[in-house]
Order: sequence, then structure tokens, then C-alpha cells
Amino acid sequence: MQNFKLKTFTNIIIAITIFMYIVQITIPNGTIYMGLNIYFIEGSFWWQPLSTMFTHHGIGHLLMNMFVLYQFGNLIEEYKGKGTLLILYFVGGLLTSLLSFGYMDLFNAYANLGGASGAISVLFGYVALVDKYQRKGIFMWIMIISFAPLLIGLPVAWYAHLIGFALGWIIGMIKK
Repeated sequence: MQNFKLKTFTNIIIAITIFMYIVQITIPNGTIYMGLNIYFIEGSFWWQPLSTMFTHHGIGHLLMNMFVLYQFGNLIEEYKGKGTLLILYFVGGLLTSLLSFGYMDLFNAYANLGGASGAISVLFGYVALVDKYQRKGIFMWIMIISFAPLLIGLPVAWYAHLIGFALGWIIGMIKK
């Protein structure tokens, strides 16, 4: 049985995300200030591509993302190192945010994006590339979390999931 490590970068990211969620729901209009939306350009809210990774639309959204981050983040951190995790999560997450905003801008489909799922999708893409045995399952999972909510009327930034997945795959190819 593996040794449980409390002080991993993944667990620190989870703790910071939970703290930021508390900040988000405490300050007036926290979701607007911290999410990724039109104010990124119109209000010069330049922090939004990063802060959106810590913003969540409800406790269920937060808990689901942190559960998946705990699993995949700690897996990558243990087997590929802290540096790989940090590059994937933060560089991949920032690029996912910027490209997702580009998608919204291109199609004039502005929303208030929030959540770690874009950055987590980067982790999915990376694991799918490096572990061919998990590839099909991870690909199916990314499709389910991207499109199943739409079928029941829930808003989801499916494009952020797909962009993140593709970026994780690309970063993995570059790191090979």
C-alpha cells in the first residue's frame, strides 16, 4: 500500500481552491470578479484567466472538481513529478482559460466561466497520452462530462474541457 502524503502540491492546490471559493462566495459579486467573462477585456480584469481556475458555481461543482483533481493530480505528481504537475495544471490551465475566452469572443458566446475542470482536463489529456491503457476510458469520460450536462439543460463549458484535453495531450507530446 502506498504511503499517504498530506503535503503534496496537488493537496496544496486543493486547499487554495477551497479557500478561494470561500473568498468568492464572501465578497459581493465574487463570482463575476473571479470567473472568466467579458470583464476580462472590458473591465481590464487581467487576473481572470488564473482566478477562474479557483472559482466554482456551487459547492457540488467544487467538491466534484477537487475529488477528480485529488485523484489525477496526485497520480501525476507521484509518477511524473511536481514540476510536471505544476506545468500541466497552471500553464495548461491558463492556456485553456485564454483559448476558452477566445472561443467565447469568436462566437460572441460570452458566459461567466468558473471551475478547475479546464485545468483538470489538461491532466486528463496528459494521462490519456502517456497511459494507453487508460486512454479510451479517459476520452469517454471527457465526452460525458462535456456533453451529458447539456442534454439535461445544465450549462457547461464543453469547449474548455475539450481545449484542456487537447492541450494536455500536446504538452505531453512536447515533454516526451
